[in-house]
Amino acid sequence: MNTVNLSILAETRPSRIDGKGLFAKAKLQGRRKIGEFAGELISIREARRRAKHLKHIAIVELNNGKAIDGSRHGNGFRHMNHSCSPNTFIRIFRNLAEFYALRDIKPGEELTCDYGESHHNGTRRCTCGSQKCCKAI
Repeated sequence: MNTVNLSILAETRPSRIDGKGLFAKAKLQGRRKIGEFAGELISIREARRRAKHLKHIAIVELNNGKAIDGSRHGNGFRHMNHSCSPNTFIRIFRNLAEFYALRDIKPGEELTCDYGESHHNGTRRCTCGSQKCCKAI
């Protein structure tokens, strides 16, 4: 599937979860690709070095020793907030981090994903508000 211009599907605005979030502008069909995380392709070593100095980290580690730093040349996916009950998932494939809807998503709904393992190592309080919240990222 070709990637659609993200600005057609979603917009960035203030989030109750944390800072800015990414919100659906139109109905998104479940199990369909929404788009790709954009940014500078760097080594995981460089990504971890940068993460120590960023206030808002927007880095996705890939499976091949590389990472994408969305704070540089990124797109709206850098504002995707964590949720313990997410409505999207990330598929890592080569040098891509693709986002897919887990279910149908209504217009106005915040797009969220489960970060899984992160540099926070369970030390950051989770603010997703889900009934299934694990309380830490």
